[in-house]
Amino acid sequence: MDTMRDRFITTASRLLDDDPRLAVVLAEISRDGFDRAKRAHPDRVINVGIREQLLVGAGAGLALTGMRPIMHTFAPFLVERPFEQVKLDFGHQGVSGVLVSAGGSYDWPAGGVTHMAPGDVALMGTLDGWTVQVPGHPDEAEALLRQAAAGEDKVYLRLSLQQNERARAVGAGFTPVREGSNGAVIAVGPMLDNVLAATDGLDVTVLYATTVRPFDAAGLRRAVGGRETADVVIVEPYLAGTSTGAANDALVDLPHRVLGLGVGKAELRRYGQMDEHLAAHGLDPHGLRERITGFLGG
Repeated sequence: MDTMRDRFITTASRLLDDDPRLAVVLAEISRDGFDRAKRAHPDRVINVGIREQLLVGAGAGLALTGMRPIMHTFAPFLVERPFEQVKLDFGHQGVSGVLVSAGGSYDWPAGGVTHMAPGDVALMGTLDGWTVQVPGHPDEAEALLRQAAAGEDKVYLRLSLQQNERARAVGAGFTPVREGSNGAVIAVGPMLDNVLAATDGLDVTVLYATTVRPFDAAGLRRAVGGRETADVVIVEPYLAGTSTGAANDALVDLPHRVLGLGVGKAELRRYGQMDEHLAAHGLDPHGLRERITGFLGG
C-alpha cells in the first residue's frame, strides 16, 4: 500500500494535467516527487525553498488572481510557523486554497519536536471558515483532495503515515461503523482501526470521522438517539481534547459527559518509533481499551 503522501503527490500531479486553474506551491518538502509535474507545468509547480511564510503568502497571491493553490509541507511548517499568513493572507483577504500537510503528530519521531504538530487542528479551529479533514487511508486522502481541488472552500487536509487497513466512504458527516447502547466513540481518521480493536465486544456505537471541522453536531445527536443522557469518547490523532468543546456544544441541552483522547501536551524527548509514541499517549488498542472502559464501564 502506498502512503497518503505518495498518493497526494501522484493525485495532485494528475490534477495539474487536467485543471489549468490549479497550482502546487512547495517549500522543498516533496519537491522530488513533483519533478515530472514541474517539467510539464513549470509555471504551476512553484518551490519557494525553506520559506514557509512565503509558501502561504505565495499561495494566497495565486488565489487573488483566480488560481486554486495547493500548498504542501510538513504540518508544523504549514500551520504553526506561518499561522499569521494563514490567518491574514487567506482569512482576512477572503480567498481560499488547499493546505495539505504531511507528518501528522509524530510520523518522524527522530526529527524531534520541530517536526511534530499535535496542535495543528486545534490551531486551525480558531479560524473561521476552514474545513479540516483527516483521512485514514490513501484512497480517502485521494478522494478528499479531489473534492478540495475542485471546490472553492478553504481546506486543510492532514496526512499521516498512520493509516487504517481499508478505506471508508468519506463525507462531511460522521459515518456509523458499529452500533451500541453504552455510549458513542468517535474515531478520527487513522485512529479507526485501533478504536475498533479497543472496543471489540463492547456495547458502544463507533462513529468514523474524516471531516472534523465543521463538526457533525447533527450526526452526534443522531448517534446518542433519544437518550436522557449521553456519554461520548472522541479519539483524535492530534492534541487530546481538540474537539471536546464542539461535542459539548452539540449536546448542550442534554446531560452528558465527554472524554477527549489524543496526544498529550508533554513532550516525549526519547525519539523512539511511531508505535511507541502511540502507546505512550495511550492511543494503541490496549491503552484505548483501558481508558474507554474506565470511562464508560464495560
